[in-house]
Amino acid sequence: MHFSDPRPVRRLPRFAAALLAGLTISPVTWAAERTMQTAFGEVKIEGVPTRVVTLGENALDATATLGIKPVGALASRGGTDIPTYLKAKTGPLALVGTVREPSLEAILAQQPDIILAAPGLTKEMYAKLSLIAPTVVPAGSSFDPWEDTLREYAKALDKSDDAEKRISEVDTRVEELSKRMPANTTVSVLRWNPQGPQMMSSHLFVGSLLQDLGLRPNPLAASIKDRPHSDILSLENLNKADADWIFLATLNPDGKKALDEARTQPAFTRLKAAQDDQVVSVDGQIWSSSSGYLAAMQILDDVEKSLAK
Repeated sequence: MHFSDPRPVRRLPRFAAALLAGLTISPVTWAAERTMQTAFGEVKIEGVPTRVVTLGENALDATATLGIKPVGALASRGGTDIPTYLKAKTGPLALVGTVREPSLEAILAQQPDIILAAPGLTKEMYAKLSLIAPTVVPAGSSFDPWEDTLREYAKALDKSDDAEKRISEVDTRVEELSKRMPANTTVSVLRWNPQGPQMMSSHLFVGSLLQDLGLRPNPLAASIKDRPHSDILSLENLNKADADWIFLATLNPDGKKALDEARTQPAFTRLKAAQDDQVVSVDGQIWSSSSGYLAAMQILDDVEKSLAK
């Protein structure tokens, strides 16, 4: 006859269990336990995570800003890899799916300590990810200030002081650059797709940054308050996108080609910005998809090259 052992079951420490399973894990750096209020309630985090998976451009921008190389990230919108401007900072990363479809299997394979997801993650996906590792989803939406989102990710990573330094750097640069901007100047950020152009809302990350510089948004962009961009503009309605300056954002790496194609459209050439040769091709992965410190610095570089006195 077999009897059950009355002694309580003792769980092996994490590192011992991993060794017995033939796995290797990163050493844990200890820090005070902290509780975060996220989009889906409280999330408790112990120590300093060393294996981070990011699900979204803003989360990846944040980790790169804070000097952390994630063990996994998503391919960018319309791309097959992480955004080029972030890859220059992080180097190659393991892909764990796309923005539209994260892979739970690929995420699990990276054995993350923490998962940083973008605002807008579904509750269903959150429930699944939380079974893998503590998952932080900032409350709010893509219309919330990028600084608040960076602060949330930084708190999860025990890097709050570093985040405040980076935010201060952007504030300082905006203040200095704003003094060199032309007065009473309107701007449009136009996403140029194969299907047709779309006006980006001025209430998003890029639009807010441009307004901080003292630049005024196009009226259509200012009217878009509850979604990231307009419907596709017909050529007949393209005049609604006009401004003193137009930043033409494309997900195609060959932005010059997209600009050349736009210039073949009579409706485009009739725009004031086009006639004044004040249309600038910019990286759509930054100008229409990303947000964060590194994205802000690149946008400020682009604006300085084009508009600064």
